[in-house]
Amino acid sequence: MRILIVNDDGMNAAALPHLIRWARKLGEVTCVAPKFEQSGKSQAIDFTQPREIKKVFIAPDMEIWAMDSTPADCVRFGVTGLGVTYDLILSGINRGYNLGDDIAYSGTVGAINEGGRLGIPSVALSTDVDTLEEALGMLDAWWDFMERTRLLEKGLLYNVNFPREAAPKGIRVTHQGGEFYSDAFEYRGNDMYMQVGAPIEYDRCDLTIDIDAVRAGYISVSPMAWQRTDWRVYEVVKDIAE
Repeated sequence: MRILIVNDDGMNAAALPHLIRWARKLGEVTCVAPKFEQSGKSQAIDFTQPREIKKVFIAPDMEIWAMDSTPADCVRFGVTGLGVTYDLILSGINRGYNLGDDIAYSGTVGAINEGGRLGIPSVALSTDVDTLEEALGMLDAWWDFMERTRLLEKGLLYNVNFPREAAPKGIRVTHQGGEFYSDAFEYRGNDMYMQVGAPIEYDRCDLTIDIDAVRAGYISVSPMAWQRTDWRVYEVVKDIAE
């Protein structure tokens, strides 16, 4: 199996070498990561100017491609620039959950959307900001679930979130659960503002929802789609013409 690993936390993210080492058990690994953090960049790409891309060592046994651009561009370079055919793209492990409607902004999820556009099975991996070790301990169980259920044969894209608990209660297939963060602009003085947010604290006790499942201690696995067409509306209006 050929695996491409990307992230949006950047080449110096603490999770990156751990995910690469784990993925080497599955096959041949290539990593292309942003030179700097690219959180919140969704599926943005940059085709307006040249971008630096070079090999760097992030550990004594680990050389990766560092790209001065977005996670989606990292996928594009890994596939098109390097001319490699991959069996799987892994994006993450992100430092912070990607849940509910807020995944629209996520560079971690944006990367797998680019993978989906290219027809490659792709999975976004995320956990809470301070539970990396716990998430690393869940990778084997999660991958065993993916293989047993043959989910990657049923769909191209999945958004996975690992709970805070070191011993999760199980794994749930879920769907997006609406708003996850509240948003605000905070004045920092001298005409400067900072966008800030905090998780919305409510629980519908519905384990089919990604937010609720993770808060209840389950690994959440959500099937995703990269296309934006509203097929329900299309079927209703497709014959309307002038």
